[in-house]
Amino acid sequence: MAERYLTVGREGVHESEIKRSRFLCALAPAASEEAAQAFVQRIRKQHPGATHNCFAYVIGADGRIHKASDDGEPGGTAGTPMLQVLLRREIRDVVAVVTRYYGGVQLGAGGLVRAYGGAVSAALDELGTIERQKLALVTVAADHQRAGKLENDLRAAGRVVREVHYGADVRIDLGVPEEELGAFRAWLADATAGAAVMETTGTAYVDVDG
Repeated sequence: MAERYLTVGREGVHESEIKRSRFLCALAPAASEEAAQAFVQRIRKQHPGATHNCFAYVIGADGRIHKASDDGEPGGTAGTPMLQVLLRREIRDVVAVVTRYYGGVQLGAGGLVRAYGGAVSAALDELGTIERQKLALVTVAADHQRAGKLENDLRAAGRVVREVHYGADVRIDLGVPEEELGAFRAWLADATAGAAVMETTGTAYVDVDG
């Protein structure tokens, strides 16, 4: 299983025009095949008059689940080049739909491959990507007096702080690489004079950008 991968952080659409044909590439994060298929159907409903709505998606950190559709374009000229862009750039948990409005000029097989693959590349460049890393999920509980400095120290050390909850005490949810758990436990005990309590709750892929 991959320790980290890239994905898109939000939905977005990039439009281009090639020989009077309009190509609209809609991208979205998708955590499951069902979510990807639902996005494809949503885009199709938004563009009922389009000539084609071709799609490709890659699901899972290892890219094990992937699928592509030419939606009526000549075989291998639309969905496959779209999928190849996602795989080549190692983008995961993502769905791409390229909607084409035909402009009256045929592009030929090579032109279609470049148009559909290029639409996905341009959309990825415009939206940007985020990195997700497999981390141990950790909750640190501290009293209110120590919590502010502790949170600042965690962020300054580059730790992935996910959420902070304020109640009778302050609970800080963060992600820590599994191989660093022992060192982190020792650091926490030293930083808080043993006053903070640490609990691990599992593992998950966590956004580590921004």
